[in-house]
Amino acid sequence: MPKQKFDLIVFDWDGTLMDSTAAIVKSLQDAALDLGLPMPEKKRAAHVIGLGLKEALETVLPDLAPEYYPKLVDRYRIHFLTNNPKTTLFDGVKTMLDDLKNQNYLLAVATGKSRAGLNRAINETGLQGYFDASRTADETWSKPHPAMLLELTEELGEPMNRTVMIGDTTHDLQMANNAGAAGIAVQYGAHSAAELQKLHPIYAAGSVPDLHHWLNENA
Repeated sequence: MPKQKFDLIVFDWDGTLMDSTAAIVKSLQDAALDLGLPMPEKKRAAHVIGLGLKEALETVLPDLAPEYYPKLVDRYRIHFLTNNPKTTLFDGVKTMLDDLKNQNYLLAVATGKSRAGLNRAINETGLQGYFDASRTADETWSKPHPAMLLELTEELGEPMNRTVMIGDTTHDLQMANNAGAAGIAVQYGAHSAAELQKLHPIYAAGSVPDLHHWLNENA
């Protein structure tokens, strides 16, 4: 089927391609407990998923003295590797990416993970070679700043109006709005459907197969 609207499809990672929301929340909570800090409530911890790790920790524990944040980052990373020992893609992700590649879409990732974390996840899931470009939060501005999308479109030579950002958080959709890209919400990740709808996505997918079908019919 000929492409209708988009040439570049940009995916968030955690909560969009990878089933890691619960592990991230627990790792944030465990890291705080390690340092004797108040444990963030589950909903509050889930809300910062998608931000860069530093920005996420500063948001979820805003009154913390600055010298604690590096320690908190270290503890979080240790717990994440423990709580999420096997990187697991959502059902249907590999099939969807295979299909999109075969249709010659450009695929990219814009994530709050670090470069080391993204590379590890890509290697563990066997997705090497699927993405034409990627940006991580330790390389540029964190979401919802538009920098990731601005840099990806420039690198790949694609206009913003032919680009769509797909993510499970309001940070993803706000970044798309800030950059002038289209945004698609997925409702199986960290943020609620009601929160996502406030950012006016062009579509809200209830599952990966639902997203795959919509892209085939409309992208």
